[in-house]
Amino acid sequence: MSLSPHESVLFSNQQGIATITLNRPEVYNSFNRPMALAVQYHLDQVASDPSVRVLVIRGNGKAFSAGQDLKEVVDPNGPDLTRIVSDHFNPIAQRIRAIEKPVIAGVHGVAAGAGANIALACDLVLAAESATFIQAFSKIGLIPDSGGTYFLPRLVGLARATALMMLGDRVSAREAEQIGMIYRSVPDVDFENSLEQLQNKLAQMPTIALGLTKRALNDSMENGLSIQLRLEELFQTTASQTEDYQEGVRAFLEKRAPDFKGK
Repeated sequence: MSLSPHESVLFSNQQGIATITLNRPEVYNSFNRPMALAVQYHLDQVASDPSVRVLVIRGNGKAFSAGQDLKEVVDPNGPDLTRIVSDHFNPIAQRIRAIEKPVIAGVHGVAAGAGANIALACDLVLAAESATFIQAFSKIGLIPDSGGTYFLPRLVGLARATALMMLGDRVSAREAEQIGMIYRSVPDVDFENSLEQLQNKLAQMPTIALGLTKRALNDSMENGLSIQLRLEELFQTTASQTEDYQEGVRAFLEKRAPDFKGK
């Protein structure tokens, strides 16, 4: 683990795999200002470091993240909710989507409130079967934030997203997979191995092409068909000029596995 701007976040970068570990296990990795700003710092590191080919976000201890630490909210010397949303959670969601590399959320235990929605902002969510997702906001008289009202309806549909957000029901990892909320759930005993396999696979893929795919998917949320087709044309041209494309074609013709370098 490398140095972090705050001990509430652990960071490592090994063999192209960067890991941000939320590290407030005593409060189920609930966010306070130092942790939120440390996460932003490391997201910026990952975005600018060409050696990183995949990012994993996970939690230390028994949970992924219980969301915002409410003790900070009621602290008269702490930031108010407006500042928490604008300075803490919005930048995290935006940075995750802007990183042109695959981002995996490795979820075990609870992912609640902002914790759930930060996970859903990631490209792939792999969850242990015992994990649960909950839009906990209505239980304390708030609305979903951290991009939840943007991502969740696009993942599961408006009707189901509305119900989950208004009722605040817990969703098991298995149900989350079944309704399209997450990529995959796995038995708890297989979680670490499955996460390792997934991150290793993505780290060996053509990183630039994956980043361009992510950009295209981001823009597809707003574009019409003609604009999106033009965007695919432009991005495909960019992808075809990479070393990994050349390697991919050679490997296909030579009937061997490609050795992508992320270039």
